[in-house]
Amino acid sequence: MHRSVGAIAFGLILVAATCIHAQDGAVPKGHLVVIGGGTIPDDVRGRVLELARGAKAIVAVFPQASELPETGPEAVEVWKKAGASKATALDVADRAAALAAIREATLVWFPGGDQTRLMKAFENTGIAEAIRERYWQGATVAGTSAGAAVMSKVMITGNDMDLQAITARKTDTAPGLGLWPQVIVDQHFLKRQRHNRLLSAVLDHPDLVGVGIDESTAVVVSGGQFEVIGKSAVEVIDGRKATVTPTPAGEPIAGRNLAVHVLKAGMRMDLGK
Repeated sequence: MHRSVGAIAFGLILVAATCIHAQDGAVPKGHLVVIGGGTIPDDVRGRVLELARGAKAIVAVFPQASELPETGPEAVEVWKKAGASKATALDVADRAAALAAIREATLVWFPGGDQTRLMKAFENTGIAEAIRERYWQGATVAGTSAGAAVMSKVMITGNDMDLQAITARKTDTAPGLGLWPQVIVDQHFLKRQRHNRLLSAVLDHPDLVGVGIDESTAVVVSGGQFEVIGKSAVEVIDGRKATVTPTPAGEPIAGRNLAVHVLKAGMRMDLGK
């Protein structure tokens, strides 16, 4: 797939920023809450708000993944009803206002839609970089469905592929926000039977860990660890110790010694171990 110049430039900036943090050995002070889509349970939404300072939470909503004009106002209303002190839907065309809102926010929220659409909206605005910096400073960043997919550095785009096969370089990817750079996130995971898609992506990128999150389920990322919350399960596919057979694009791909973990609410995992 051809990438735009903007997407390539963004990817280079992302790599540089990630390397700087990695070199100084720092870990983010903030938290990620990565939700697999579907109905968001009250305990998941409550955990997001708790991490974002509860009744003092200030929410910056970026609804650009959705084509529906009501997505932003509806998300604002949901967070106000949940107890946040302030919530605002941001327009990326007003760059100054968006950047000011990010600097103030204790929670950055991404509703669902199309993850590629969201990343396209952020190109050449500085907004993605500001969100990443605010996360490192201590803000919570949370998203559902497409808003979960963008958390990866290598982001599954959602473009069609054969879900009944495990195939080399057929899972279409693009640069994501890179807030959780060690993983590839997939969402609606069990509900939409996306195991083969994520497994193919991991075999293409065996240095990364696949995290498939089902609907009404989330992972809470704090430093190098994450905890599962919600109603269903999370599948983790770890190919970092695997031997992957070199395979031409479009052909069935294979690998040995992958590790697969299935986690449910209350279970934790440290990707550094």
